[in-house]
Amino acid sequence: MKHVIALDVGGTGMKAALVGADGTLLYETRRATGRERGPDAVVESILAFAADLRAYGEEHFGESAVAAGVAVPGIVDAENGIAVYATNLGWRDVPMRVLLGERLGGVPVALGHDVRTGGLAEGRIGAGKGADRFLFVPLGTGIAGAIGIAGTIEPGAHGYAGEIGHIVVRPDGPDCDCGQRGCLETLASAAAVTRAWATASGDPTADAADCAKAVESGDPAAVQVWRNAVDALAAGLVMALTLLDPRTLIIGGGLAEAGETLFTPLRAAVEERVTFQKLPHIVPAALGDTAGCLGAGLLAWDLLSTEVSA
Repeated sequence: MKHVIALDVGGTGMKAALVGADGTLLYETRRATGRERGPDAVVESILAFAADLRAYGEEHFGESAVAAGVAVPGIVDAENGIAVYATNLGWRDVPMRVLLGERLGGVPVALGHDVRTGGLAEGRIGAGKGADRFLFVPLGTGIAGAIGIAGTIEPGAHGYAGEIGHIVVRPDGPDCDCGQRGCLETLASAAAVTRAWATASGDPTADAADCAKAVESGDPAAVQVWRNAVDALAAGLVMALTLLDPRTLIIGGGLAEAGETLFTPLRAAVEERVTFQKLPHIVPAALGDTAGCLGAGLLAWDLLSTEVSA
């Protein structure tokens, strides 16, 4: 059975699948990234994982994968297949496409940015299916975005498009690792809510999920922490709406797991701020933590389609 290898590399874990031509997940598995062993060891783990997936396909489906797609965090030069830089993995200028191609016997390899790859899957087969313009914003440790246009993701001239987490929404706000102050992700990411709630609750082990539960029970301190994050998020999203005019706004990541505890006040806060802008449909992501892996499979099949048409 014809299939491709799909890999989604995260800071702590890797998700992988063999994906059929119709998008069916034929096989799924996960492994630890092992970043504590250093960047070279992480790269070798990715290559070995891909090789094991190839062997599994040969054994169970009677043939090798015809292509591979891999999604990685950080700065990505997708055109040249280079993982340029990733803070949480410590690597620089890794020629991922070449290395994977060699390990996999010369099959074509597509490389993508993790959030944009997840956005591709959400747009084509997830919450944005059928939308000609969408914005995918996962709220996790940080905040990023994927700009969807007619079934593809816009990378920008230099591969940096969609970095909504570094829109400044509070100029006097917290310092951000990017060098600015008051970036959206310092105020409205799951990590930001965790920090704020740990301080407000006096419990250093409390996290964003605990804050959401406290909001649901009516805790006034939690309500204030949550409101601050939602207000900042709405401010950043309205800037994005003004620039991009998406038809659908897809919110994912850990914070979105709070469901309507997040979406009800967020929709109201966005609606309150818009003037001439058209309100998009604001919906939760549909694919969960499999989005990046599914998107990597789509990248691989897209690559094959491009080669055939060329």
